[in-house]
Amino acid sequence: MYESYYKLSGKPFQLAPDPFFFFGSSTHKRALAYLKYGLSQGEGFIVVTGDVGTGKSTLVRTLFGSLEGKDDVVAAELVNTQLDSTEILRMVAATFGLAHKENEKSSILKNLENFFIARCKEGKRCMLVIDEAQNLPFDTIEELRMLSNLYHDGKTLLQIFLLGQSEFREHLRDPALEQVRQRVTASYHLAHLDVEETQAYIEHRLRKVDWDNHPSFTAESFQLIYDYTEGVPRRINTTCDRLLLYGFLEEKERIDGEIVKIVTAEITQENDAGKEAAAKSKVPLKVVETQLPSDASAMDIRIHQLEKEMQELKDKFRKEREFMRKIVQISLNFDDD
Repeated sequence: MYESYYKLSGKPFQLAPDPFFFFGSSTHKRALAYLKYGLSQGEGFIVVTGDVGTGKSTLVRTLFGSLEGKDDVVAAELVNTQLDSTEILRMVAATFGLAHKENEKSSILKNLENFFIARCKEGKRCMLVIDEAQNLPFDTIEELRMLSNLYHDGKTLLQIFLLGQSEFREHLRDPALEQVRQRVTASYHLAHLDVEETQAYIEHRLRKVDWDNHPSFTAESFQLIYDYTEGVPRRINTTCDRLLLYGFLEEKERIDGEIVKIVTAEITQENDAGKEAAAKSKVPLKVVETQLPSDASAMDIRIHQLEKEMQELKDKFRKEREFMRKIVQISLNFDDD
């Protein structure tokens, strides 16, 4: 919708991970370097952690993109991590495209080992990337460690990359995972973007879709976006997408601080409403006997409150109707063009 208005060749702030939009901040460049270093070592675990929305999945897509055209690496990604020790083996086998008729753990493990050995004899290395690793039960992580211990002719058959949220670092400190920690060859924690990187990140993604400074962003707007999002890429994407939508609907040529305040206030209000609705849905319903007011004054007060609420609903409906009418009118104008 706003892409046509601002003459952009695509959506700059989509949430789906896409290496096309990869932004090389200092923290993301280093994390990618760690992944590539781990790949060159060909053994053990590589661990990358970060808060929700800091770009871990985009890192994986970017790494996979760098492997395109290379015949010596067989890479697979696993995102369903709430699995027990037997289920994880089945999922790993399926991820590598390995069919297995039996469900016995020993049989699946043997099939995996044979598959890895066959790839090794072909001069290829197998790499498994596991996202959302913080959801892995300890016994499942231990099963992965056993997979990482598979060797053939002195070579490690499988290298594993673990990507997880910040709490995964705490999991790895547990004494029960001591042997896993000993197998970690490199680890890195993704930090948030700073205010300068936040501005550079926004401009980078806009330029990738042929942005020509239309709309323009003021210095204050970048600062306020950073303050609101705390430099988390996913939150930046969500906020900027809404800013461009607002700019389109209001026909703005510049995104300034006032617009950022309006839009972020709307997002906050929506998030709060969602949390409140979720909280109410968890509260068991109770049958409450309603007591009618015994005097006329109390009844008058109640009627006044109801009238006020009805008027507020009417005002809200009127504003939403005007909003939708404007969207339709703008869409018709684009069709005429």
